[in-house]
Amino acid sequence: MAGTDATDPNGDRNLLAHALLPVANESDALATARALEPYDPERVTALHVVEKGDGVADKTPVEQSEDLAAESYAAVRTVFPDAEEHTAYSRDVVDAIVAAADEVGASAIAYRSRGGNRLMQFLSGDLSVQLVTDAPIPVVALPRAADEDEEEAEAVDGEAADADEGGDA
Repeated sequence: MAGTDATDPNGDRNLLAHALLPVANESDALATARALEPYDPERVTALHVVEKGDGVADKTPVEQSEDLAAESYAAVRTVFPDAEEHTAYSRDVVDAIVAAADEVGASAIAYRSRGGNRLMQFLSGDLSVQLVTDAPIPVVALPRAADEDEEEAEAVDGEAADADEGGDA
């Protein structure tokens, strides 16, 4: 089974003894690290999954994806200077996160929802639900900043207004 059996002197398990932090890009990495910071994890490993095409063209060239991963790791290290890094290559992001958690001995997966409206969540297969149901170790959903929720609501309202204007023509 995945995970670290980190216990404190009283024999209690420490959920954040080793947090695996999946990150998508530099801004996401910084926001996710900042969301985790108040919980004071003992050890952090940042994870970037390079999505592979499995017989079809990759979404982005591998070199570009690796540069994105390096920028993401640097952003995490602005909050957690000793953070480790782990890059996974897979077509299935959730499987890659679960496998990485096992490989690095994480005690929990700490992630921040990427948001998006319900249609976007449906079309993406709602990775959050898959992660929470498939992971063999605890999954910690970190809070989103209030300003992120406001920006997302404004974007959704703007999309709805655009759709209304286009539908009346």
